[in-house]
Amino acid sequence: MNCKFMASMMCANYGNLENEVRRLEEGNIDSFHIDIMDGRYVPNFAMSLNDMSYIARATDKPLDVHLMVEHPNNTVGLFINQLRAGDTIYIHPEAEYHPSTTLQKIIDADMIPGIAINPGTSVETIYEMLRIVKRVLVMTVNPGNAGQMFMPYVDNKIEKLLELRDEMGFELIWDGACSMDKIIKYGEKGMDGFVLGTSVLFKGDRDYVATLEKLHKL
Repeated sequence: MNCKFMASMMCANYGNLENEVRRLEEGNIDSFHIDIMDGRYVPNFAMSLNDMSYIARATDKPLDVHLMVEHPNNTVGLFINQLRAGDTIYIHPEAEYHPSTTLQKIIDADMIPGIAINPGTSVETIYEMLRIVKRVLVMTVNPGNAGQMFMPYVDNKIEKLLELRDEMGFELIWDGACSMDKIIKYGEKGMDGFVLGTSVLFKGDRDYVATLEKLHKL
């Protein structure tokens, strides 16, 4: 199993964010996952542009920015200006009239274009976009809050996406209810990466180095 691990920074301790970044780097985290919510597309507010900008300055690791916002085409430039070539930006296709236009802005900025697929979104409705994105963030819970339960019917969608991945040339990333048993099961099936939240990384004593060492040894 050879997977990337992304730290879901909305679950971090904001009392000392610099220390959180450093400890995650010590554990050899692959990237920092940034959840941006506008309170409209999802019923919650999460990280801000300033939070993202600080983490971008505090680490050389890549950032994975998940825009849970309405009409991301209107604001994606704000995020592009604070990020670096090689960082990833995901949008939700349902949140935009013409998602391919927004994805092209991300591509033109030398960043990795991605889409996030909600549990209720079918593969068929986003099939053509799979030809232009480089990463697909498959949501196994409804977006907006940490600590939710895995929706088992997403399993069939994951199987379909794994079949399409090699043909279309994208990476498949798991987001939501990412427990250790899910990482083992779906990592063996070929999942390319996992967003780590409260189920594995940000819980208990938050010994990030020990947890990530265990994951990297799988």
